[in-house]
Amino acid sequence: MTTKLEDKHAGNGDLVGEGQPYLGEKYQANGKPVANGRGEISVKQEANGKCGVPRKSLNMYSWQEIQKHNQKADQWLVINRKVYDVTGWANKHPGGSRILNHFAGEDATDVFRAMHLDLDIVKLYLKPLLIGELAPEEPSQERNKSSQLVEDFRELRRTLEAMNMFKANPAFFFLHFVQVLILETLAWLIVWHFGSGWPVTIFISCLLTISQGQSSYLQHDLGHLSIFTKSKWNHLMQKLMMSHCKGLSTSWWNHRHFQHHVKTNIHPKDPDIDMGALFLLGELQPVKFGKMKIKYIDYEKQHLYFYMGDWAPLLMPVYFNLESMKVMCLQRYWEDIAWVSSFYIRHFITFGPFYGIFGTILLIYLVKFLESPWVTYVTQMSHIPMRMSKEENRDWLSAQVLTTCNVEQSIFNDWFTGHLNFQIEHHLFPTMPRHNYHKVAPLVRSLCAKHGLQYVNKPMLEAFGDIVRALKKSAALWMDAYYET
Repeated sequence: MTTKLEDKHAGNGDLVGEGQPYLGEKYQANGKPVANGRGEISVKQEANGKCGVPRKSLNMYSWQEIQKHNQKADQWLVINRKVYDVTGWANKHPGGSRILNHFAGEDATDVFRAMHLDLDIVKLYLKPLLIGELAPEEPSQERNKSSQLVEDFRELRRTLEAMNMFKANPAFFFLHFVQVLILETLAWLIVWHFGSGWPVTIFISCLLTISQGQSSYLQHDLGHLSIFTKSKWNHLMQKLMMSHCKGLSTSWWNHRHFQHHVKTNIHPKDPDIDMGALFLLGELQPVKFGKMKIKYIDYEKQHLYFYMGDWAPLLMPVYFNLESMKVMCLQRYWEDIAWVSSFYIRHFITFGPFYGIFGTILLIYLVKFLESPWVTYVTQMSHIPMRMSKEENRDWLSAQVLTTCNVEQSIFNDWFTGHLNFQIEHHLFPTMPRHNYHKVAPLVRSLCAKHGLQYVNKPMLEAFGDIVRALKKSAALWMDAYYET
């Protein structure tokens, strides 16, 4: 993937927009000090080395002022030292309105770069939202963040871009797509040739489960725009893999999943750790429920419910399907509804003659039932055992490394997890094609070591076991608070 940046690198390596004062420059509007962190400067464009017509003057803001605008009805954020009012744009944001609200009042430079593929197009949407920039004496990020760590991470990203680590290998993803196609076709041919007896049904259910699991990983790649250089092709193919092949809404998934990425393990911004009263995760929720004497289920045994009870097997066939359908209908995602309908129509056409309508529905949900523990364990092993907290406004590198862990690499682990055994690298660089994660991992590990961040990498079975241990730890915290006199 090749990306063109209109901004130039400042001497300190930060991305700086046109006419933007560098960090540390002493600039005073009209020759007078800026009062209360605000002032105005007149910004001029330079063309061919000559000064052009002055642009509209921009307000200058302090971090103290920006951080006040962090409400749903008043959302400002900072990207490359420029200040944007995204309040009116939030509901139009393709990734969902909540993402912008999650970063209101904060520096969003690194998450903006991480989540977008074509910056030239995105900047066209940003221009009308520009209201000013950081005052010259203000640092490029909030004062609680290490400027050296932030700069080192941005330098790492520039290095990876120069190494073409964001360029996808078409053959790799083509083979994964062919894998899904072969499994789906083979399942139908086996039923057509051998009939629909129980041994055949069980066997093709296993084939279709593998197909569904690998379709999940492919749609995940496409949702992060990591396969094609054009966003429209990623979006189109994601609808094919997610809605047509899996029967779930892509809009619902993207809006949910992107929140998880930008605020991983942050209460209440990450929907993946919001399990209501069914499970208590981390340290905050168990203590809160315990002190309030809340006991909807026997939380002492929640680890058993997760593994041997109803959660892991029913996540896909029940919770995800119902939530997807609810959101599609309430939000009127007509295109998604059409694509999801094609999933059921295809199954009725291909398997209906052998199983009938009711039998085909049972087959669909049997496959989802089998797939669900697979996807649940793979996705949760990297996050449930890690740090969970309320908003701490950390830098991008620290926020992802503290809440995410890796699983050791092997050919099987890569295939079984869809390369999500490299969750740290995936969370740091969501648009990076997954076949490059293992190349990037040593550089990320080295950067973490330099700044004293623990880079967690463990065997897969240990990672599965850590889910149980984390749930039991949370349950113990709940018990202490609940039975406290």
